[in-house]
Amino acid sequence: MNTPDGLNGLEGLDRRRREQVAAAWRHVSADRLRELLCGLVNVPSPTGGERRLAEHITGTLAATGITATTQPLDDRQANAWGRLRGDGSGPDLMLYAPIDTLTTGRESEDVPWIGPELRPDMRPAARVEGDLVIGLGAGNPKGHAACVLMAAEAVHRAGLPLTGDLLVAFGAGGMPANAPPGGERRNIGQGVGCSFLLEQGVWADFAVIAKPGWTVSREEVGLAWFEVVVHGVHTYVGSRHRLPYENAIARAGEVAVRLERWFAEYAERHTAGTVAPQGVVAAVEGGWPHLAAVTPAACRLLVDLRLSPGTSPMATKREFGSAIERIRGELPGTAVTFEMVLAVPGTASDPGSWVVSSATAAWEAVEGRPHEVIRGNSGATDANILRSRGIPTVRIGMPKVADVPFEVDFSMGMNTADVREMERLTRHLIRTAVDTVTRSRSEVGL
Repeated sequence: MNTPDGLNGLEGLDRRRREQVAAAWRHVSADRLRELLCGLVNVPSPTGGERRLAEHITGTLAATGITATTQPLDDRQANAWGRLRGDGSGPDLMLYAPIDTLTTGRESEDVPWIGPELRPDMRPAARVEGDLVIGLGAGNPKGHAACVLMAAEAVHRAGLPLTGDLLVAFGAGGMPANAPPGGERRNIGQGVGCSFLLEQGVWADFAVIAKPGWTVSREEVGLAWFEVVVHGVHTYVGSRHRLPYENAIARAGEVAVRLERWFAEYAERHTAGTVAPQGVVAAVEGGWPHLAAVTPAACRLLVDLRLSPGTSPMATKREFGSAIERIRGELPGTAVTFEMVLAVPGTASDPGSWVVSSATAAWEAVEGRPHEVIRGNSGATDANILRSRGIPTVRIGMPKVADVPFEVDFSMGMNTADVREMERLTRHLIRTAVDTVTRSRSEVGL
């Protein structure tokens, strides 16, 4: 692990900025990162229910002396953000992290879809095991939010003279999720908090989003959701042999298998740059659970299909339509219809943008080697919201935990953070921030 002593992580900066970055790094500690992260994990924040955590973050920033605000979307959902003011002569930079967890931590909602039971890591209760913090969302997104908090606190405590403003923002509704059935609220995920933040004037010249992946990424996939309806005949098991019989559920299984095969072809066609857009059949709905004696007239499948930055939602819709038409041909007599029910385009920032070059230089200085590009990515974040509004944005984060005494499946990877990796990410964020908000606007191409 590089340290703030000497020039480790400081190469490429002039003497004044080396001193400034090193001064801020001295306020970064594993103990403080651990404390910040445990505080975040212990406040539940399922998508649509982040307000208490936003208020906690606002209080944490304010206790440090940073001007901070809780920004409600409604009575249950809110963003938090803070500002370290510069003298107005330089560019503004936003360090951003979402704060909602993919699952809720409640057995009534997560089980059995997450597994037969909620493991300890799937609950909003932090536990510390050496360098690890384990609990719901400890790795993604809360470990990354803790790094943004630590970076802001360190820059503030160092008392650095800034030319531009350093903003730190924590967005609600960052997960690729819609509201569950039965509620009045529908617009709670897919970047709703980030969109609202920008609409309300919390803006910057550049942004860095902290999300998993120890690489500087300037592009990422978008997503389109499709509802596929496989039609059949509503009938009774006792009359199956006497009346027309077309089981929509059985046919939907055949459609799902063919879609899963097509996703591999789709990914191969659209893999380019650092992205490899994937697709999945994510959910199925059909029939009455309390009426096992009858078949439904329809069975619905929900599909998530990722989009490369160069492919529009409409082009993807037409390509998906061609796949459905092919499946109809493979299953004569099967009636299948579909609708695109959600779309967030993929985005990319100009490789020549200041924030791309500054963040890449910081990565290389911290690592002491040329930047390593990670390819084959299919994860989407609020970076798409920031870029689509015209803010050049890069993404960087921690790698999935490794060298741990337990198996790391998808959930455990989301729910575990290594404080040593948090320190490295925090130092990167600080260096990129100082390198940006201590310059004139002309120096960064504005």
